[in-house]
Parts: sequence; C-alpha cells; structure tokens
Amino acid sequence: MATRHHHQVPAPQQQRGGGGGGGMKQQKAAEGNNRRALGDIGNLVHANPRPAEGKPPPQISRPVTRSFGAQLLRTTQTGVDPSAAAAKLTAETCETGCCRRREGCRKACETEGCCREAEAETVIEISPDTGKKKGSTHSKKKVHTLTSVLTARSKAACGISEKPTEPAHDIDAADLGDQLAVADYVEDIYKFYKISENCRRPGDYMDSQTEINTKMRAILADWLIEVHERFELMPETLYLAFYIIDRYLSVETVLRRELQLVGVTAMLIACKYEEIWAPEVNDFICISDRAYSRDQILAKEKGILDKLEWNLTVPTPYVFLVRFLKAAISDQELEHMVFFFAELGLMQYSIVSYCPSMVAASAVYAARCTLNRNPLWNETLERHTGFSEQQLMDCAKLLVGFHSSATESKLKVVYKKYSSPEFCSVALHRPASRLLEESKGEEETPSST
Repeated sequence: MATRHHHQVPAPQQQRGGGGGGGMKQQKAAEGNNRRALGDIGNLVHANPRPAEGKPPPQISRPVTRSFGAQLLRTTQTGVDPSAAAAKLTAETCETGCCRRREGCRKACETEGCCREAEAETVIEISPDTGKKKGSTHSKKKVHTLTSVLTARSKAACGISEKPTEPAHDIDAADLGDQLAVADYVEDIYKFYKISENCRRPGDYMDSQTEINTKMRAILADWLIEVHERFELMPETLYLAFYIIDRYLSVETVLRRELQLVGVTAMLIACKYEEIWAPEVNDFICISDRAYSRDQILAKEKGILDKLEWNLTVPTPYVFLVRFLKAAISDQELEHMVFFFAELGLMQYSIVSYCPSMVAASAVYAARCTLNRNPLWNETLERHTGFSEQQLMDCAKLLVGFHSSATESKLKVVYKKYSSPEFCSVALHRPASRLLEESKGEEETPSST
C-alpha cells in the first residue's frame, strides 16, 4: 500500500518582547497613510471622470432609459462614437438640472461646475370668467297633460287630498334606551304573534265532551282564579293555564271526576313555565283538599304535555293586553278595568271562539266605554291592535254583558277581586250603557220580526 506523507507546516514564530509590538504598529500606520480616501459613492458616475495616467478613460455607466436609448440609437446611426455621445448626454443632463434630484449627481455637478442656476419661472395668472351670458337661465313652462287634469278632477270629486296623513303616535319612543323593552324589533315580535295565534287554537270542544258542560268549566275557572290569587302568581301563569285546559279538552275527552285534576295539573305546568319559584306538587294537593294523589297529578301532567306535543310557547291574551294598554296610554284605573274584563272572559266558554288578540282589544275597548274615555278608539289603537271599532263590537258586547250580570252570578271571585280598593274598585262602575243598549236592541229585533 502506498504510504501517505504528512507535511507538517511550521507554525509562525511569535515575536517576544516589546520590539515586535512596535514593529506591527509602524506597519499599520504605514498602511493607513497609503490608504486612498473614498470618493463619491453615488450610483451615478461623474460626467467627466478623471482618467488615471497611462490608462484609457473609464466607460460611462448610466441607467438606459427610453429617451436615453433613443438618443444613443440616433448617434450610432450618424456614425458618432457611442462612448463620447454617452458622456455628452450625461453632461447635458447635468446642465439641465435634472440630475439634481439625486444627491450623488448633485455633488458631481457642483464639483465640475456644470450646473447652472435655474431661470426664474414666470407665473401667469388667468382670471376666471365671471361674465354671464344673457338668456342662459330660462324657466321651463309647466305643461298640464290631459291625464294629470283628469286625475286631479277625480281626486277632487272623491274628496281625496294629497296632503300626507299625520303618523300615528310612537308608543315605543320613550323605551329606546331600555334594552329590556326591545323597542327596535318589538313591532316584528307582535307581527309574529298575530300570525302564530291562529296555530293550535282551541276549538269548539263542548259538543265532543260527554260528561262536562259550560257550567262545569265556569266553576273550574272561578276556583282556579282564586287559587292563582292565593298563591300570588304571575298573571302570565293564569292565562297560560286556561290555554292548556282548553287546548287539552279540544283533543281529549275528559270525565267529570277528572276535570278538577286537569285544572290543577294545567296550573302546575303553567307555574313551571312562567314562575321563578313555582309551587310544588304537595301545595296543589293541599289546595285541592287531597282529592288527588301525587302520582295522579304527575301522570296527568305527562299525558297533557304529550297531547299538546310539549308546545307551550303560544301568544295568550295577556301578551296582547300589555301591548294594547301601552297603545292606549292607560292609567292605573284603565289598566285594572281592562284586566277585569279579560278575567271575566276567561270564565266564559263563549269567548274561546275568539282569537287572543281580539279578546285583548275588545277588553280595552269595553274598558274605555265603561270609563267614558274619549275618543273610544283612535288611529293608534287601530294600528297596533289591527282591529277597527266595528270589528270589536260583538266581543266587546259580550264582555260588557258579563259585567252587568256579575252582581247576580253565583261565581263572584273575579267581581270581588276587582271590587277591592287594591284594584281601584273598577268592578263597581256601571256597565257601559251604550253597548248594553245596542246588544239589547239586537236581541229584540229578531223576536219582533
């Protein structure tokens, strides 16, 4: 095998003592003296560079622009040396002052003295033309066509005026800063309520029931209103409980002995849905005098929810009462009177056939008639309720009739409740004579014929 020879490189000898250090300093000083100063480090070359002795002049390097290339092409075609032409063009550029935009070229121009002072520019001001041509403004004559004349005459004959009608009172203007009032989309909410109130409404179910009648329902309603008052529950709970009862009786046949069980269970379901602190099952067992056991109430609760398909989010009359009272700009007396008529309507089976918004609007109208509020109905109420005064007459007459017969009825829970000073004793007011006379006249008309 061939042997590899390793050549050892001798290490440089280090100088010892102070003499070696002094020699290195002298060498660095000599190199510093021989170093040339930096010239111009701009990106442009001087127009007239100084060639070194015995060397050819350096080539001119300049960015070739479109105009610069065209000039070089012309000089090449005429037979002139391109290097000399480039140097001449660069010098001319410096003379025109265009190279002053760059710092390096400015120094070169100042060194060679090729820059000239720019001549003062003369600014010529042109005064605007303020003169106006005569006859430039002319008025266009209004032409009355046959169609416009006939339209105007038709509107005048029909009594139609083109003046815009005054907008209805904005009942939500005071609640714009209240986030809980949702004033921005409360109108859309009630439009949805008006559409959805006709879905899953209780129908006329008394004909399908074999053991119960309207009187039994009225007795149950009177007792449930008393239970609601004793438990001090929310008003929403009462109206939802009656919806559950009527809806369940519309789809299921109930025996007479189970009617109170249906009422107790409906109140329990409504409490769980609306109340913060709902009464317990034992509370309803005690309030019903232990007529039903805990297992019976819980079993009926499941049966009712299954029949209703667990759908309890429905617009009840109370939802519309709150809105319509706001539109009526009601005081405390009017508010109590409206709820008095609404609870009278809960007890009567004949009100079940009316939609919740109709019942609420009729209660407001009947209350205003009873308290002699003028006007009885206005544009704001008609706009927010969606009903005219004539549309509310039938239901309002029924409510006023319930008020007139409340003193003689055996079921007086609602009448006693609203006869107390706590509710401004609104039940003690005389019934609206105007609506009573109209209802009596309608009853006498068929008999006379």
